[in-house]
Amino acid sequence: MASQVEQVIEALFNPHSDQRIKDEAYIFLTRLRDDRDAWQVCLSLFTKTPAPGEVVRLVCLEIVNNAVQTQQLNQQSLVYVRDSLLAYIRQWYTSGSTNLDTAGIQNKLTQTITYLFTALYASEWSSFFDDFRALAGDAANIGTSNPTATVMYLRIIGSVHDEIADQMIPRTPDELKRHNDLKDIIRGKDVGKIAVTWQEILSRWRQIDLGITEMCLRTIAKWVSWIDINLVLDQTVQSALLELAGQQGSFTSESKEARARDAAIDTFTETVGKKMPAGDKIELIRYLNLEAIVGQLLASQALSQMRNTADYDTDLAETVAKLVNNIIVDVVKVLDSDGVEAGTRDKAERLLQVFMPHMLRLFSDEYDEICSVVIPSLTDLLTMLRKNVKLKDVLPSSYSGMLQPVLDAIIAKTKYDETASPENDDDADEEEFQELRKKLHVLQQTVAAISETLYVDTLTRLIAHTFTQLDAGDKSITWRDVDLAMHEMYHFGELATKNGGMYAKSAPSSVASQRLLEMMARMVEADLANYPHSAIQLQYMEICVRYVTFFEHNADSIPRVLENFVRFMHSDNTKVKLRSWYLFQRFIRHLRAKLGNVAQTVMQAISDLLVIKAELPEARDDEDVSSDDEGQSARAAFDSQLFLYEAIGTVSSTATVPVEQKVAIVRSMLEPLTRELQQHIPTAMRGDGRAALQVHHVIMASGSLAYGFSDWTPGQDRAGQPPVPEVTAEFITISEATLTALESLKHNFDIRNAARNAFSRYLGVLGSRVLSQLPRWIDGLLSSASSNDEMAMFLRTLGQVVYGFKTEISGILDQLLSPLLQQVMSGLSAPVTGTDDEVQMRELKQQYLNFVLVILNNDLASVLISSANQASFDSFVSTLTRFAVDPSDPQSARLAFSALAKLVSLWGGPDIEPTGTPYPILPGFDSFITTSFASLPWTLLSGGGFNPHDAQMRSVLQEAASLQYIMLRKLGNGYRAMLESDLGAMGAGPEAVAAYLTAIAKPDQFGFRKFFAQFVQGAKR
Repeated sequence: MASQVEQVIEALFNPHSDQRIKDEAYIFLTRLRDDRDAWQVCLSLFTKTPAPGEVVRLVCLEIVNNAVQTQQLNQQSLVYVRDSLLAYIRQWYTSGSTNLDTAGIQNKLTQTITYLFTALYASEWSSFFDDFRALAGDAANIGTSNPTATVMYLRIIGSVHDEIADQMIPRTPDELKRHNDLKDIIRGKDVGKIAVTWQEILSRWRQIDLGITEMCLRTIAKWVSWIDINLVLDQTVQSALLELAGQQGSFTSESKEARARDAAIDTFTETVGKKMPAGDKIELIRYLNLEAIVGQLLASQALSQMRNTADYDTDLAETVAKLVNNIIVDVVKVLDSDGVEAGTRDKAERLLQVFMPHMLRLFSDEYDEICSVVIPSLTDLLTMLRKNVKLKDVLPSSYSGMLQPVLDAIIAKTKYDETASPENDDDADEEEFQELRKKLHVLQQTVAAISETLYVDTLTRLIAHTFTQLDAGDKSITWRDVDLAMHEMYHFGELATKNGGMYAKSAPSSVASQRLLEMMARMVEADLANYPHSAIQLQYMEICVRYVTFFEHNADSIPRVLENFVRFMHSDNTKVKLRSWYLFQRFIRHLRAKLGNVAQTVMQAISDLLVIKAELPEARDDEDVSSDDEGQSARAAFDSQLFLYEAIGTVSSTATVPVEQKVAIVRSMLEPLTRELQQHIPTAMRGDGRAALQVHHVIMASGSLAYGFSDWTPGQDRAGQPPVPEVTAEFITISEATLTALESLKHNFDIRNAARNAFSRYLGVLGSRVLSQLPRWIDGLLSSASSNDEMAMFLRTLGQVVYGFKTEISGILDQLLSPLLQQVMSGLSAPVTGTDDEVQMRELKQQYLNFVLVILNNDLASVLISSANQASFDSFVSTLTRFAVDPSDPQSARLAFSALAKLVSLWGGPDIEPTGTPYPILPGFDSFITTSFASLPWTLLSGGGFNPHDAQMRSVLQEAASLQYIMLRKLGNGYRAMLESDLGAMGAGPEAVAAYLTAIAKPDQFGFRKFFAQFVQGAKR
């Protein structure tokens, strides 16, 4: 068997094996892995002498490892595996052995030994650590007489920590308990001996391989978090740490010397990070003399003279930064704690003052990775200072001096470095820097909360100095300086506008607002828009839009800014150009009331940008992404172009523009679009893809123009109304052309999507004149080709139309309802084949039910039972009753019960006395609701998956309660008797039935809704 396994593994991993043989070998090996007894033959193969090939040994060891890890072996078998592997290690890892395992086998062997440790250490293998320590040699020769065994010993110690003590690995409660028990045994029996071995290795660090020294330090850094700190504070260990951490020389960051040095610093970092009382932590930092160590490291050649050179040791800097970060985090934690002794607090404050320059040095490092390491400690410090200010209204004098250097460092770090290229969107460094800027902005906000005056004065000086130097033609001012000033100005406004805006009764609302207004004036006067760098141009536009209120009170500055926008919109830089199209629309929308006199000028200035030219992405291979990128770029350009159409609509719709000029502008915009549609529809009908895309683009553009022209939407409370009839007449023409395109190309998803978008936007400019077109819109947008998602979106818009024109739509709705419901019900009955289908189905159900409620709540219910729609009534009601009792979709169930309750309220007749006779509006409706609706709440409760304690289901129960409450008042004692019978049949006792009937009889519908939900929850316990 062993030879067969060996042959199979060799065949499988032999690149020259026949594929048929490989397939058979794979099947055999798969079965072997599943065989619970396979570990035995694999163990014998792994430990066999002479040893098989490496791949055979590695696969066999992996199978043994899996058997141990998955707890397939009993105690006796585990002991057998232990004895076999221990004998193997003693043979292969003895001093003078010529055998040498590869790194892969060593890693897997260490893992297997670790799993055996967790299973046997507490009961069968108390000599675990001693067995491996014995192989490493005596104290005088450890690390030199048998370095391979020393490495194995350190590997195993590190692996044991990873398995039982690594805080980053999630564990079950049982695993946590088992591992904590193992740690207790180690601490009680073996940790002292392990610490002695560390001391023995470190006492000889100059005589042994530095790789072994590094491994020793890494294990100490791991174990220090859960063992007695005094074991690490041993003089031998500390002396070695100090010597290793302080190594000086011209070695590279990848050398053994550098790696050992970094490991020593990491050991200090982990030691400082160990949890302990505040006083002990401060004394530990002082005892370790970390002030001197950090100072020495930062003054070393690697971090001082080599700074700003290619030889700068960033790994060392990051390692030191972690140490400094941990120190300050712990010091701040002490200072921010109540009940700390005065002596301890004084020592902590001194440590903070000592390490602050080190932290700021590392925070200001040219490499963002190093800066990011100390951000947590700076955040903690500023948070503590902010808390102090809130409590005492003033910053303690011991801290006041450090705030200005902190703010200066944050601002300096916010500046681009000399190698930056923000114009490259695909640059990963640029993305990382923008993320860093966000973190730095949070820090600046905290500084502003601590001392607003300091923040305002500092930022004002920076921005004013930059603008002044720029005006003076100072050649030393670079784009990076200007970008920093404008970036800070952009965020400065958050403070200036935090109390509701820059102005209060036409005057600056605060000192910060006054400063911002001065900055805005300087920015416009300095004509920064002409600065020849895209980052500055983008910042200029963003600031103009963000603080557009400035222009409302300084209208004389608007023409200059508009001219700059027009220039940006024609920029050769694609990023500037496309962004300007969007920002121009936002700028125009805010200032529309002041721009009526320039509407015609604006349109003429950008008319060349309004030409629509659809571009299809070229056919590409699967691996060729260039044409796909071009397609994305073309789509992005068109999406931005739509903002220009919206801007034209916005600027030309203001009251100050004469009607004749409005008509002229709209006509000049829409006539070319109408011609485009007439020209391309026939070509698109013949299957031309570019023509179809052109039709899509034109429809979208017309919708954007309409959206900009009118803020009014039917059914909304927002003030406003459709434009004057002369303007509406122009939009009627384009809407007719859009309908023609929809009717001709309704099989095309993109055309339907564009038409639906345009329809929702035409509403604001067409008003009630859209109603005559409604049948054609519904026929086109709810065609057989429409998806459930499309129908749901259109129903949402259609509900808005019904609500907005409820007094005028009745006749049209009466004609359209049956075909509309038929199309929707067809979608509702479609099979659901995946998650996306399920999501779309739920959305369609909810929009359908919302549409029904719009009809019922706006005095239009009569259309449901008109002669034109009577044939659809039964199927309509069946959808409501079916959705109401489906617990898998509580949102739809809630809406369905709400609709049913509304039907009963509308057609059930007047409320009657308990003994009275029902008098429904519709003859026989009382019998209908008794047979069709009365059982629905109980059917819901018995449905699979019903959970009365679910928050969404509770709202369903409340709507079901409303249905019962209303039915009782329409049907009287007949329904009361039915309730009594149903409750009894479901097992409710006399007292529960009486309480139920009493609650529903009270004139408190809200109270009964609450009662019913609680009643069901109690019954379902």
